[in-house]
Amino acid sequence: MKEQACRQKTRRIRQLIACSSPQYKIMKILRCLTIIASCIAIVAMLLAWAAGYALAAGALHPQRMALSPDSVARADEVFARIGAARTDFAVRPADRALLSGWKVRPARRNGDWVLLFHGVADNRMGEMSYAELLLQRGYSVLMMDARGQGASEGSMVTFGWKERNDTSAVVDELLMSESPHCLFLLGESMGAAVALQSAGIETKVDGVVAESSFRNLREVMYDYAGLHWSPLLGKTLFRPAPMAAMPRMEKEGGFRAGDVSPERAVALRAFPVLLICDGSDKTIPCRHSEAIYAAAAGPRTLWEVPGADHTGAFGASPLEFEHRVTTFFEEIHRKKSSSPP
Repeated sequence: MKEQACRQKTRRIRQLIACSSPQYKIMKILRCLTIIASCIAIVAMLLAWAAGYALAAGALHPQRMALSPDSVARADEVFARIGAARTDFAVRPADRALLSGWKVRPARRNGDWVLLFHGVADNRMGEMSYAELLLQRGYSVLMMDARGQGASEGSMVTFGWKERNDTSAVVDELLMSESPHCLFLLGESMGAAVALQSAGIETKVDGVVAESSFRNLREVMYDYAGLHWSPLLGKTLFRPAPMAAMPRMEKEGGFRAGDVSPERAVALRAFPVLLICDGSDKTIPCRHSEAIYAAAAGPRTLWEVPGADHTGAFGASPLEFEHRVTTFFEEIHRKKSSSPP
């Protein structure tokens, strides 16, 4: 018994010596760090999933800005002041969602029509400054609320995937009552992306002005994840959020993220395009417009507006904005007039 007790005591002494050795302490620290790292990774994955869920939900279902009676009254005041007249306009595309808008005719018409496309979480009133400018220059304008926005029906926003077909339905309905000499599209931000994707499939469109368009949905999601501060954040530290958001958006929206691409649309059909990017834009930086410019198959112009924030070109340089846009339209009008039917 004494011998056995002695052996047990010896083993305990050896264990105490081993536990106090530097190697044992290092191994213990490493095991603790591994456990902590695993916990951090699990928490990060849960946070990324939650952030991706929120990002997808916010993108597909942005806040709806209602068309208020006060805003309609303000629009009518502007139209009356410049001698323009509006009529209600509605169309149902293939999925039967009711899309609402206005046809507005100037006092003196030049024969051309411009379809205006507003940005996300907005409505047709967001295009009033452009409408006023164009109406004073003789252009008739069509001001629509995008699906899921303003007074238009629709359960979600798809950043051009469904909206491009909405544009074709709107154009077909317009041509049943009007005979435009030229048909132009002008949009900003998401509206610019919709306009470019619409022109890629709608052959009746003669030219597009697009300010602050994104190049493709995947790329702009990195910018959104970068908190409108740095896209590098969205591609590195916050990358798990857009990576988690994309599959959910694709499943709910019924599209593939790679197919929502103005960059690809401008290569499908050689239509003239005037791209406008804002030099101080942190929401959709100029690299998006530059990529679209590089991919365009038709006549193309890129105007970078120094110091302008997102969709701020008209506010920063109103005279040059008017000159560039109307000159772009007028050149297309002249070429079409001189071409044989």
